[in-house]
Amino acid sequence: MSEEKIYRTDESRPLVELTHVEKHFGDLHVLKDINLKVAKGEVLVVVGPSGSGKSTMCRTINRLETIDSGDIRIDGKPLPQEGRELARLRAEVGMVFQSFNLFANKTILENVALAPIRVRHMAKKDAEDQAMELLARVGVDSQASKMPAQLSGGQQQRVAIARALAMHPKVMLFDEPTSALDPEMVNEVLDVMIELAHEGMTMICVTHEMGFARRAADRIVFMADGQILEEAAPDEFFDHPKSDRAKDFLSKILTH
Repeated sequence: MSEEKIYRTDESRPLVELTHVEKHFGDLHVLKDINLKVAKGEVLVVVGPSGSGKSTMCRTINRLETIDSGDIRIDGKPLPQEGRELARLRAEVGMVFQSFNLFANKTILENVALAPIRVRHMAKKDAEDQAMELLARVGVDSQASKMPAQLSGGQQQRVAIARALAMHPKVMLFDEPTSALDPEMVNEVLDVMIELAHEGMTMICVTHEMGFARRAADRIVFMADGQILEEAAPDEFFDHPKSDRAKDFLSKILTH
């Protein structure tokens, strides 16, 4: 990675910090003593087999999932429990899901402008100007007046990224953003994410796209059975995995 990245990630306080996080769904222990720090400007990619707790961990960071014990902090502040403080936190933590979650009855432009108007109390004109800039940035500004159903899955997911960026988040969470897409649409979404990474956006990405992980990540976190088993730079992880679980995982996905 460039020296600029290394310098940026050396800032003293982590932007996102999980300490001894535990989570159960009934009898299922889905997160086991999760400890993780993400620095400002860092791109962290979380990989691992299905059911390893990756998405659950991602969703705890903006409290879409509650935790049983432990501590999660964003920019030094503990996660609020509910109410206005939680809404404010969610504005600072952008999230892009597998499903695009766009408002079906609103145009693409309205989808991106809505939250800044409602949450940030931006003037409608300013919010729409910003929305058009963001739609241009992700390459779908020509679709602004259309409804979500008129767009391809890849276009809808790029709109979802623009919508999250409209709130000027401190960190972006991506929870398998390409897994619901047809193969030919995957790269158009990953290209936008790589661009964001190059611009210094702090990102936590849960993904099965190993090529993206190798290209964009500053650090790879490998999870299995609700635990973080390895953390390493991409080349180190892909070329020299340490745990048997990681070796097994990589052997299965990199041979096809």
